Amino acid sequence: MKRTRTTIALLAAAALAAATLGASAAASTASRSEGDQNIVQTAVAAGNFTTLASLLTKAGLVDTLSSGGPFTVFAPTDAAFAKVPKATLDALAENPAQLKSVLLYHVVPGRVTAANVVKLDSVKTLEGGSLAIKVRDGSVFVDGAKVTTPDVTASNGVIHVIDSVLIPKAAPAAPAKNIVQTAIAAGQFKTLASLLQKAGLAGTLQGEGPFTVFAPTDAAFAKVPKATLAALAKNKAELRAVLLYHVVKGKVTAAQAMKLRSAKTLNGKSLTIRVNGGKVLVGGATVTKADVTASNGVIHVINKVLIP
Repeated sequence: MKRTRTTIALLAAAALAAATLGASAAASTASRSEGDQNIVQTAVAAGNFTTLASLLTKAGLVDTLSSGGPFTVFAPTDAAFAKVPKATLDALAENPAQLKSVLLYHVVPGRVTAANVVKLDSVKTLEGGSLAIKVRDGSVFVDGAKVTTPDVTASNGVIHVIDSVLIPKAAPAAPAKNIVQTAIAAGQFKTLASLLQKAGLAGTLQGEGPFTVFAPTDAAFAKVPKATLAALAKNKAELRAVLLYHVVKGKVTAAQAMKLRSAKTLNGKSLTIRVNGGKVLVGGATVTKADVTASNGVIHVINKVLIP
C-alpha cells in the first residue's frame, strides 16, 4: 500500500513538473514578438517591403541593417515605391552610390520611437542630411511622407512605415547613364558612338571620370568629307587624337565654360572658348545644347567636328 502511494506521488510530481515545464515553454513562446527579428528580417516578413529589401541588397546595406544598430528606419512600402517613376528606380539600381545615399536617407541612428519622433522638429539621417518632422491633424509627416504604421519593433531598432519614398535634397537627380550611354540614348550621336568604339575610347568615357565632352552630332559629322572619316577610321591613333580633342577632364558646366578662354583636352592640346552673341563657341564650333548631364560628367552638343 505504501509502495502504491509512493508510485502515485511520483506520477503526480512528474505530471506537475511536465505541466509546469509546458506552461513555462508556452509563456516563453507567447512572450516572443516581432522584435526577435532584425530590421531586414522584419521588413521581409511583413511582405510589403519587397522593393525596399531588393534595393537594400543591391546597395550592400543588408548586413549593416541586420547586425548593426540600433537604427530607426522610415520604410517606404511597395506601394510607395510604385509612385516613383520606373526610370528613376532603374537609375538608382544602376548607380550604387546614389542608391545607397537615398536608402541611408531613410535611416536614423538610435531607436527613435513614435513618442520621441513627435517631440522633434528634425532628425539627422545616416546619409548626412536631416529629415523634417511635422505633426498635422494627429498624423506624423517625415519630409512630407506620412507615417502610416509607427513602432514596428525589431531586435536592432524600430521601423516606421511611410507612404512615400524620401529623396535627399543634396543629390536628387544623379543621372542613370554614363556619357556614352547618354549619347547613344539621345539618338543623334551614332557616328560619334561608332568612332569611340573603333578608337577604343568607349570604355574610358564610361569610366568614373568626370569628363566634359563637346559632342558633334551626326549632322556635324555629315559635314566632314567621307574620305576624311574613312581615313580616320583606318588610323586608330589619329582617330583617338581627334576624339580626345573633344574631351576635357573634369565636369565643366556651360556657366563655367563661359568664364574660360581655353580648356585643355585629353588630347593634350587646348580648345579656345569664346562667347559671341550669347552663344558659346568652342574651337570654332557652336554649342547648340549645353549641360546634358551624365553620371560621370557632362555633354555639350556642338555643330561641328573639332580637328586638332
